Amino acid sequence: MTMVHAPLPAAKTESSSASVAGRPRGLSLAKARPWLLLAPGLFILATLMLWPLVQVFLFSLQDYGLREINTGEQNWIGLENYAKALSDPQLWTVVLPNTVGFAAVAVFATVAVGTLVALLLARLGTVWRTIVSSCIMVAWAMPAVTGTYVWTFIFDADRGVFNQVLQNLGLMDESYNWFTNQWSFYAIVLLNVVHHGFPFVAITVLAGLLGVSKEMLEAAALDGAGAWRRFWQIIFPTLRPVFSVVIILSTIWDFKVFAQVYLMPGGNGGNRSVLNLGVWSYVESFGQNKYGFGAALAVLLTLVLIGITIVYIRSLMKEDEL
Repeated sequence: MTMVHAPLPAAKTESSSASVAGRPRGLSLAKARPWLLLAPGLFILATLMLWPLVQVFLFSLQDYGLREINTGEQNWIGLENYAKALSDPQLWTVVLPNTVGFAAVAVFATVAVGTLVALLLARLGTVWRTIVSSCIMVAWAMPAVTGTYVWTFIFDADRGVFNQVLQNLGLMDESYNWFTNQWSFYAIVLLNVVHHGFPFVAITVLAGLLGVSKEMLEAAALDGAGAWRRFWQIIFPTLRPVFSVVIILSTIWDFKVFAQVYLMPGGNGGNRSVLNLGVWSYVESFGQNKYGFGAALAVLLTLVLIGITIVYIRSLMKEDEL
């Protein structure tokens, strides 16, 4: 009797061993499938983005100019371009303050205006909210070049609307060139950047506002809490993840502002007091033909943006953990 049933455990053992042997292959295939699907996109990104970054870094290690372009020679100088950039007084007294200071003010102003517009949109009805949202998105859809030329025309010294209004009101006797002064120059750039960037903040914050509990806001209003107190004690803590993402993205965009500065009168290097890091890199590369030095400046700007991006990614990961 035992001889009849003896082969059964062996067959069961073989089938179980086959399933165990096949399980790692299935698991490895499941782990590899996402990377196989992402491979074409990653290859394109590496070709279009990673390789140019590598080339810029290699140029930053050379004394690369028109002669090297014509002859194809490679004049390696190591980190001399970086030492020259970091020891240049213009970096610390003009370029870096313009870059960091403008980014800080622009981010604060953009987020503040966008939040106020979002609070306004949240109080409107569905129809008017759709109309107003569509109107403000025109500013978001407008190219940076177009918006810059519009603001340049508004503050033009000869035909600008702003000067004409001030003269008609008797506040000015003659036209003034607002682009010659560093502070007025960046004030115009600030208006341009805030006008172009606040719709994104407004729509993003509005999406979060629509998810805030109305019952909680009504209860706080009944308890005597004003609008300012309701915002800071209810709305802001609820939308803190939204504000963190908006602030970090705005910081990245405002740190690498280029067209809004370069296209303004004097912003292309004619007025050295208004240079920021991005424009300085462009002027040194294509204006002075110092491609190696300009590449070093571009690498420094990239490192700053990578640091900001790391903060952005970490904030997103923290939101996923909550």
